[in-house]
Parts: sequence; structure tokens; C-alpha cells
Amino acid sequence: MKTIRPEDLETWASYLLNHSLGGIGAEDRVMLKAEPIAWPLVEVLERKIIEAGGIPDVYLFAPNNDRGRVWSAAMAKLGTAEQLSRIPDWHLARYESMTKYIEILGFSDSSAFTGVPPAQAQAALAADRPFSTIRLSKPWVLTLYPTQAGAQAEGMSFETYTDFIVRASTTDPSPLRVAEEALAPLFERGKQIRIESEHPVERRPLSLSMDISQSIPTLSYGLRNFPDGEIFTSPNANSVEGEIFVDLPVSYGGHELQGIYLRFEGGRIVSYDALQGREHLATIIETDEGSHRLGEVALGMNPGLEKVLKNPLFVEKVGGTLHIAIGASYEGCYVAEPGSEEGKAKLEALRASGVLNQSAQHVDIVCDFRPGGAGRRVFIDEQELVVCDKLWCLPHD
Repeated sequence: MKTIRPEDLETWASYLLNHSLGGIGAEDRVMLKAEPIAWPLVEVLERKIIEAGGIPDVYLFAPNNDRGRVWSAAMAKLGTAEQLSRIPDWHLARYESMTKYIEILGFSDSSAFTGVPPAQAQAALAADRPFSTIRLSKPWVLTLYPTQAGAQAEGMSFETYTDFIVRASTTDPSPLRVAEEALAPLFERGKQIRIESEHPVERRPLSLSMDISQSIPTLSYGLRNFPDGEIFTSPNANSVEGEIFVDLPVSYGGHELQGIYLRFEGGRIVSYDALQGREHLATIIETDEGSHRLGEVALGMNPGLEKVLKNPLFVEKVGGTLHIAIGASYEGCYVAEPGSEEGKAKLEALRASGVLNQSAQHVDIVCDFRPGGAGRRVFIDEQELVVCDKLWCLPHD
């Protein structure tokens, strides 16, 4: 059995606490959410939080629960609508009391949360939505812990899989910031993103456009995901028009999705298909009204991820890729201070108008613009972006 060296766990935990969350103080109550299989990293994080004067809230959830949602697969399969709506008061209090949040992805058995009927899955996701909103309103970071089940899902040996994840998760993310800052002004002044791809089966060009004139770009270099490397924003959800084909495989809830085609009219998905996982894609899109719209568009900016994993935390960061997210928008992509009175008022207006999308889902799907991928060209207004040295840049760079 491959084990992670103690010094690597120390480095990894330090990046999460000090780089991603900006340090821990006596005022902090930090939720550490993970399956028990990730205990070696949880244990180091717990100790470091205590040593820094903070309070760790260790939240270990059952293997049949996908990402520690309100309800497990058993409740989603067997519970009535009334039972699913009966969320314990302590669950809300726990989320509201935390000041920072670390979620450690990594599962012991991916089959444990599959097979939930679509209607039940949608009801369980709806129950989780308020807690996702609370989590996103506070400093948070996600990371991935290597497990045998994760390696199996990727078709890799456990040793190779573990080495890859640990190396990526203990590498200084600071250099990513330089490449992202070079593109930030283009996003800041941009009005529209246009994405050109090709349908590999039908052999026809596709074009998808969206308005980003009200959007704020976020440079992501280890502040929300670790490892990291992306520039992302949330578009005007009403403005998305056209078609796109996203080709890289991605795994969600034990299901693999690949070769996804989407067509939008008036911001809404009106047609969809997938070469693999269409039934699960349908479950995602039909969750609620917001899951028929987009909540994010982003460029992958990490040139060091030489292996393309199916886990969304990794595949969406690969340099030279682009991803969009079906579902919820990010509040911080519209206002600089979502918690201020002015920010709250603006966000409420954006929700009411449909610019800011609300959904129980946020599912990232990835298009490859490297040689051989379905991606063809990306424009912000009339400026084309190109892939050079395994990341996005301007042509004259």
C-alpha cells in the first residue's frame, strides 16, 4: 500500500491553510470535511489549526455520501419527499458557525452513491443548495486525496496516481499567478467570449457566445482549489447562445461523462447529448431551472498537469483547456464584496434579472484546445487567445 510521506502531508496542509485560506487565527472555526479514508491529511490539518489558535470542526461523512451532502445515497433512494425536507437544525447551525472551509475530495467506493433515481437525486440536491451557498460565501478550498477507488476510476495504478496527486499538491502555486495576471486585463475590459469547437462525429463547426460585460474575472492559483490554475468568471446567464462540444472525460458521482454536446437559446440549454453518460447528463440538466443554464466559463492555466485525470478538480486546470459549468454562478464574479449591503443589493437584482444563475448543480465540463482536441478558437471580443507552452496567452506573447 502506497503511503504519503509525513513531510508531504505537512507541506500540503500548510499550503491549504496559509496560501489558500490566508492563515488561521483565534477567531476561526474551520470545517474539515472528508471521508474517513482521507484521515492522514485531516489529522495534520486539525493539528495545525489548533496550533494556530483556531477551532477545527472535523466533519467525517459516510462512504455512501457524495461529497458530504445533507443526505446520503440511502436517504436519497429510500426517503420520502417529506423526509428529505426535514433537515436537522444543527446542520444549518454548523455551516453558519464556520468561518473557513476545507473539503477533501477522495472516495473509498464510488459505487456507494450511484443508482439514485433521477427524481430522488434532484430532491436530495435541492436540500443541499442552501449549504452550498453558505460555503461559497466564506473562504473555502477543495483538494483531492488519493485513494484506491480514485486510482481505479482513472485507470491508473495506485502508486502512480498517488505520486501524481501528491506532487501536484505540494508544488508552489505562486508562478501560476504571473501567467494569469497577463490575461486578466483582457477579461476585465471584455464584453463577450466566443468559443469555437467542432463536433467530431458530425464534422461541423460550432460556436458559443456569452456576455461578460458585468463579470469580474477571478485568478485562481491555489486560493479555491489545490492544485489549481485557472482564470474563471460567471457570464450573464441570459446571454448564452449557440452550440459547443466538450470532449475531455470527467467523472461526477461515480458516473463518467464524455463527448457532451449542448445547444443554448436565450441562455437556456434546449438540446443536449453525450457520447458517454447521457442518462446522467440528463439528470444533471433536469435538476432545476438553473441547471439548464451556465454559471461559469474558465481557462485552464496549469502547464504542469501532464496527466489528464477525469476528476474535475484536475481536468479543468490542465493548461490549454477551457471549461464551462452547468448550474450555479459565483457571486464573487459579479461584485467585489458580496457580503456588503451594496453587494447584497446588487446580487439580489442580478438574481431577479437572471444574470446570476441559481442552481443546486455546478458541474464543470472541459473542452480541449490542445492538438487533437475538439476546441478550435477562443475570442474575448475580437482578441483571439492561443495555447503556447501548455497554457493560454495572447498571440504576440
